[in-house]
Amino acid sequence: MKGIVISNAGPLMVLAKLNQLHLLRELYCRVYFSSAVYHEVVTAGIRNRYEDAITLKVFLNQEGWHPIKTEDLPKEIRQLTLDAGEKESIALALRKQAELFLIDEEQGRREARRLGLKIRGNAGVLIDAYKRGVIDKHRLLFYFTQIKSRYDIWISTALINRLMAELKI
Repeated sequence: MKGIVISNAGPLMVLAKLNQLHLLRELYCRVYFSSAVYHEVVTAGIRNRYEDAITLKVFLNQEGWHPIKTEDLPKEIRQLTLDAGEKESIALALRKQAELFLIDEEQGRREARRLGLKIRGNAGVLIDAYKRGVIDKHRLLFYFTQIKSRYDIWISTALINRLMAELKI
């Protein structure tokens, strides 16, 4: 994908937990994220001793991907009942006219869609990787099984089961 891709916190955290951050580079070349997202997933994550935060920090440094400061959020975005990372991410995606916005949180997804953003969650990223031949069916099944069995990844088991049935895996 050649267009601009913005990520909220959830996709970065889940792909770090699955040790699949490289998919972001392979699928989208470059992913942008806000300062609030970086603070949430890296700074606060390291402070709370989350292993995936360290993995994410190393990946971002290796790729040379740095947070983008998002100031002066539009009033419409400031008034949303979302956390700071989601607000900044949506504002950044709108400002940069992102081709794709990566987000898992349901309320944030609803607001992003309402504002005209094309969205994708972690399951969609993994399916993209499968459809584009970056991972095979067995790896996709492995990642979906991990998602369903982990207590620290909050993606609906029903959604994963439905996707697995649709893909016949």
